[in-house]
Amino acid sequence: MSEQTTNPFEIVQGQIKEACERLRLEPDVYGLLKQPQRLLEVSIPVRMDDGSTRVFTGWRSQHNDAAGPYKGGIRYHPDVTADETKALSMWMTFKCALMGLPYGGGKGAVRCNPRELSQGELERLSRGYVQRLAPLIGEAVDVPAPDINTNPQIMAWMADEYSRLQGHNAWAVVTGKPLSLGGSLGRDKATATGCVTVVREACMRLGLDLASLAVSIQGFGNAGSGAALLLDQLGATIVAAEDSRGCVYDSRGIDVSRLLAHKKQTGSVAGFAGTSALPPGGSLTAECDVLIPAAMENSITAEVAREVKAKVVGEAANGPTTPEADELLAARGVLVIPDVLASAGGVTVSYFEWLQNISGLYWTDEEVATKLEQMMKAAFAGVYGMHIAQGVTMRRAAFMHSVARVAAAMRARGWLG
Repeated sequence: MSEQTTNPFEIVQGQIKEACERLRLEPDVYGLLKQPQRLLEVSIPVRMDDGSTRVFTGWRSQHNDAAGPYKGGIRYHPDVTADETKALSMWMTFKCALMGLPYGGGKGAVRCNPRELSQGELERLSRGYVQRLAPLIGEAVDVPAPDINTNPQIMAWMADEYSRLQGHNAWAVVTGKPLSLGGSLGRDKATATGCVTVVREACMRLGLDLASLAVSIQGFGNAGSGAALLLDQLGATIVAAEDSRGCVYDSRGIDVSRLLAHKKQTGSVAGFAGTSALPPGGSLTAECDVLIPAAMENSITAEVAREVKAKVVGEAANGPTTPEADELLAARGVLVIPDVLASAGGVTVSYFEWLQNISGLYWTDEEVATKLEQMMKAAFAGVYGMHIAQGVTMRRAAFMHSVARVAAAMRARGWLG
């Protein structure tokens, strides 16, 4: 794998290979983990509002189920690819292993621009996707969830379509559902909460007081805006926020609640009163102590990494940092909390939702928050401990920790000869 690659599939293969080598694992471990066990590509015909039929391409990647059912989100995006979907399913395997969840990794995607689709077209697309996937998903097989451009309503349509096909209610087939259909309290803020928890833990280890720190947020969607709110409540100063349409900055601090209201009204953070505009990507190199990349893969390239001002980077997005950028940040003494840890709050509360659906017993918001914090703190402690003991980056420590767990499960099952 070239260090300069931005292909996420090649990036994750390199991360797995390096972890296997550092752990001195038998070659069969990498052989089984270097690619998904199954990649399904589907064509989804959708009747459009004008009476025409349009065919969309979708995928579901099932990476490894040694520890339990495949688990992972479904994203709708015009530029999504098969390689991206495979890579995301592989990262999910190690995210679940790192958190000690009884899951393997899965990921789904449909190449589309949901902003161009009506509500009816979006529903027909979502139901059509589930019709293609139905034989390969289920509460004990593969449990999808929301990701970029998908939400509780889309999960509701998917759960309903799967239930219709099975002839009975089967809510545990997907997570991230509305509360009225078995969703879990706390799921909407889970990724943000998990990220802020590990950022707080990192700052404590480094002797940094969050209440005196400046924070920049790249990606002001669910995870990014949620993290901004939580960090603001902890006393941090949000100095920059960016979405796909603009980037705003104010060294004195941005009123997060007012910024959220502005985005809801206008569709973007751009033009928020009292702030100055930064160019695209400006949030990544803004003057700050903590950087939260919460957008797409490969946002932090080597060129960007040389200009990053933050002391701590908490990856709320999947794969936001290229391998070369990762090395440059480490050399500069920047502590990067990798995506497999920093963005694991979402899948952890998805696990809670799945447990609640299966048992029929539902938890309070406080119970969910308490369990999530305990698990995020324990996972951070394990990774940080290996980071210190082995003298490796947090990302290498996370992959070593999680690859070892998946290898142990495969070994116990007799998959390694």
